Formats: sequence, structure tokens, C-alpha cells
Amino acid sequence: MFESECAAGVLRASRPGTRWLTTGFAGGYETADAAANVSVPTGFDRTDLQAYVTERRERAGFEETGPAMLTGVDLRHARRARLDGVEVIATAGLSNPAALPMPEGSESVAPSRTAQSEPGDDPPRPGTVNLLVGTTRALDDGALATLLGTAVEAKTATVLAATGFTGTTSDAVIVGSDPSGEPAPFAGSATPVGRAVRLCVRDAVRASLGARYDAAETDDEIPESVAAADYGVVSNGEPTVSRVGE
Repeated sequence: MFESECAAGVLRASRPGTRWLTTGFAGGYETADAAANVSVPTGFDRTDLQAYVTERRERAGFEETGPAMLTGVDLRHARRARLDGVEVIATAGLSNPAALPMPEGSESVAPSRTAQSEPGDDPPRPGTVNLLVGTTRALDDGALATLLGTAVEAKTATVLAATGFTGTTSDAVIVGSDPSGEPAPFAGSATPVGRAVRLCVRDAVRASLGARYDAAETDDEIPESVAAADYGVVSNGEPTVSRVGE
């Protein structure tokens, strides 16, 4: 499992020699001793993101390099779930929701929260539903990619059920595997590691959303629609669908 610590708005999850895969701003595979989730202030507009993360790590007193994500969510709302050698740390907020309306005639989960707004020219906001996922099992690069897909699927299902949105415009995920652990050739939803990730993602995201929008601490609420949010997009359009080869 990770050693986790928060300081100066940086959440560090460390385990020596971890193999990581991330969808963050400098995405891809990397072997490193730690990963980070960095909370950024309102009005954040830096574009030199790697340099910014380095500055923030140094300010927090964290010397390790490795993959990182950015979030507008205060780290006091981060929540962790653990099960069967899997750990998930989530930060979740919905200031920039993303909605995917279903075509007319199809069943809608939450119609009041979907269509309302078209994509604008605002730059992407720092990742608002961020997941840091780790397993003690050893996964090769293909299985690690599958684990990332498993985590994203669970995140989407959880956020959709809780809010009616599929996520935000800038969600990010980091998944990590222990190369010295017991090998696991697969990491889909039917596998032990995939099952544990799905359950941990569900519970960590729900807990972080609950903390972020706790009525006792804030007047903020999950927006009722994309139009009611500070930022966000609805994916509208009409793709051409046909049989393959036509």
C-alpha cells in the first residue's frame, strides 16, 4: 500500500519503484517512487505545469519525482478506500461537469442535468475528479492500462449515479502497480484486482463528493445542469453511423 501524506496543498502517495500509468498533463508510463495530486488556487492560469508541480513539491518538502495531477478541490476533501491489496485516493468536485445526452427516445438517467450548454473556448480547468489508484499486485503495461480503464469506468458509473454527469472536463487518473508483488495477468472487472478497484473507486469518490459538498461546511452545491455550473460541456452532435465496410 501507499505511504500517503499531505503538505502545503500537495498529496503524495509513495512506494519505492512503483510502475505508474497516468492520464495527467504529462501522461504515460513511468517508474517512480511517488505520485502526487496537487491542489491549485482559484484563478490558476499557469501553463508550465511540470515546472509548477516541481515548485509545489519542493515547497511541500517532497523530494521524489513522478507522475502528478492538478485539482481545484481542497485536499481536506480527499478520501481513501482500501480493499484486498488495492488503495484508491479520490478528490472530487463538479465545478466543470461534462454531460453526454442520450438520443431522443432512449432512456435518460437524469434528464434535468444533461443538455443546456454548448462547449466554449474556456481553457480546461485542473482535474476535478482525480483518482490515485494502487495495487500490491505486479501488472505488466497492458494489464496496467486495463486497470486504468477499469478505474475510469467505475468513476463514470459512480459520478453518473450521484450527479447525472459522466464526469468533468478535466478528470485525471494515476494507476500504480508494485513490480515486486504477485503477478496478475489481467485487471478487468471480473478479476480480483479489478473488482477491488471498482469498489474502492466507488466508495472513495462518493466519500469525497460528500465531503466537498457537505452542507455543514459550504453553501456550494452540485450544479443541476451544465448551464448552472461555472464551466462545463455537453457533447452534442450527430455522428454518421453505418455498418463496417459501407
